[in-house]
Amino acid sequence: MGKCSKDKRDLYYRKAKEQGWRARSAFKLIQLDSEFHLFEGVKRVVDLCAAPGSWSQVLSQTLPPDSATVVSVDLQPIAPLPGVITLQADITHPSTLTNILNLFGGEPADFVCSDGAPDVTGLHDLDEYIQGQLLLSALILATNLLKEGGSFVAKIFRGRDVDLLYSQLALLFDQVTCAKPRSSRASSLEAFIVCQGYRQRPGWRPDSLKLSSAIVPRPLTSIDDAIEERAIAPFIACGDLSEYDADATYALEEHVKAVSLEPVQKPTAPPYKTALEKKRNGTLR
Repeated sequence: MGKCSKDKRDLYYRKAKEQGWRARSAFKLIQLDSEFHLFEGVKRVVDLCAAPGSWSQVLSQTLPPDSATVVSVDLQPIAPLPGVITLQADITHPSTLTNILNLFGGEPADFVCSDGAPDVTGLHDLDEYIQGQLLLSALILATNLLKEGGSFVAKIFRGRDVDLLYSQLALLFDQVTCAKPRSSRASSLEAFIVCQGYRQRPGWRPDSLKLSSAIVPRPLTSIDDAIEERAIAPFIACGDLSEYDADATYALEEHVKAVSLEPVQKPTAPPYKTALEKKRNGTLR
């Protein structure tokens, strides 16, 4: 049994380094797929807010390399991954949509996912609002990319008004589920909204949500102009109970020798990069 721990470098962090994943978040997508079978029949995938690339890494190693195309998008540079097309771009800019469609040869995507989150402030209401705006930006891009019946997965922060978000997503997808992978700490407000069975409502077009260089996402509304109803999405905990608990620490097995491992992928554009360059050039003051 594990002990309660406040160490952010938990077992999943260490397992990610041991197994070659770029971040512990790789286990979240693996556990989501084990519950919802998100990768079945998928040939074209877009990973939004992808840096450092752990979800793209899972996708590239799970999907058939000869028939699947994975496009990884982020504002930050992403170190190259085998079988992944990396795109440094803004998901709210109209050119990003065009570039992705060109990479797919004009064909729609089967699956769009986003593990993006803002830098949290600790003010839960503010963090929830900013995360909701980021999610709606990803949704706007997803609805312009997804095929009929496609799936969309994104990180959310569960808060007081999250049921409004569920009702908005239910307008566009047959099934909306809130999932909490076992690798996600129970102490975190983080969860993932799993939307399956994308359907364009009658009289509504994806291009009615315009992409612009300075987009302000707005809530989706019912086509029938009906009074907006709050919805409760089913909540599912993903991952077998026999798997490790993200909020616990575990004693090292006696026969295992502890070895310090280097990061799988060092930061490509860390905040201190400019300072290091100035120090090497002798211009740091």
